[in-house]
Amino acid sequence: MPALTHFLLLSAVLFVVGVAGVFMNKRNLLIMLMSIELILLSVSMNFISYSYFINDLSGQIFVFFILTVAAAEAAIGLAIIVTLYRNTGSVDVDQIRNMRG
Repeated sequence: MPALTHFLLLSAVLFVVGVAGVFMNKRNLLIMLMSIELILLSVSMNFISYSYFINDLSGQIFVFFILTVAAAEAAIGLAIIVTLYRNTGSVDVDQIRNMRG
C-alpha cells in the first residue's frame, strides 16, 4: 500500500506542472485553462489523500465542491475560448487585448 508521501509527491508534481503551464505559456488560453485544471486536481488529490489517511470523510466531501467549481470554470472558459476563436480566428491572448473597446 502506498504511503501518504507518495500521494503528496504526485500531487506536488501535478501542481508544479500546472503552475509552470500557466507561467511559461502566456499566449494560448486553452493551455492556460488546462493548467488551472491540473492545479485544482492536485489540490483535490491532497484533500482526498489526507482524508483517507486520517479516516475522515470531510476532505472527500469537499472535493465534490471543488470538482463542481472546476466543471463550471471549464464550461465557461471553453465557451469564452470558442467565442474568441470565432471572432478572431486565434486563441492568442494578445488578440484579447486588441478587442478592448
